[in-house]
Amino acid sequence: MPPDLRAAVLALPPDERLQLAEELWDSVTADDGPLTDAQFAELERRRANLEANPATGRRWEDVFARLKARSGG
Repeated sequence: MPPDLRAAVLALPPDERLQLAEELWDSVTADDGPLTDAQFAELERRRANLEANPATGRRWEDVFARLKARSGG
């Protein structure tokens, strides 16, 4: 990444950097193709578990905050 682009991105407010990161991530993962049968089965297993035990789920915001705190960010 060119240094001037890096500096411009890092100068953005945190919420805009996060939005950019999400958009970049989505652009990368969008080309991964369809899920394998094993991946789909695992997602279905997790969904069923969450439906059967809703108290075990966590909101994305809480997970993200915990990861951010762990990384010192």
